[in-house]
Amino acid sequence: MRRRLSAARRDLLSGLWTRAPFERRAARVLARRPHTAVVLVDLDGFKALNDTFGHAAGDEAIRATAASLNDALAEKRGAVAARLGGDEFAAVVPLEEPFTLPWLLNALHGAITSPFTYGGRDLTVGASIGAALSSDLTEKARPAGAAMLPVLLRLADEAMYVAKRAGGGWNYPGASEPRCTTTAGRRTGRPGTHAPHHREAA
Repeated sequence: MRRRLSAARRDLLSGLWTRAPFERRAARVLARRPHTAVVLVDLDGFKALNDTFGHAAGDEAIRATAASLNDALAEKRGAVAARLGGDEFAAVVPLEEPFTLPWLLNALHGAITSPFTYGGRDLTVGASIGAALSSDLTEKARPAGAAMLPVLLRLADEAMYVAKRAGGGWNYPGASEPRCTTTAGRRTGRPGTHAPHHREAA
């Protein structure tokens, strides 16, 4: 019984939390940490990857994305990541200072869009990332406790779709424009221009 309950809380493909346990943990983090980022990730080119290389390649992209999220958040104490379904992921990340949010998003985008290996090929998918910061909510707009999470998820979702319409990359309320990352940017952590959504890595 305990093993079945544990499996229900974890997504079987990615190993990340599923939505309900993620939301419970996220609400606790938001209640305790004053500067917390809520991040949504949607993979770009995922359907094309499935259509070209088959669903097993898509499964590998999901596993690679989960591993990239875990690696990128490994040193962020209290961070929680989840697969919400399909090719959509979420994370709640406590920050020491709010001005570090762009660095976090750039690192996440670079990690997620790095090549992964499938069938002897190095493949990549793109990513659109949106975020919202709890400390950016005004006192009037800041609900108490668990009610804060849906507000931040909505703002992160809106920011993510702005990034997606711009061709991918990352965005958050208050950003001057959506940012993207080049292959070189992935190596150096600098914002740049966006690489193709789905391709075989050179």
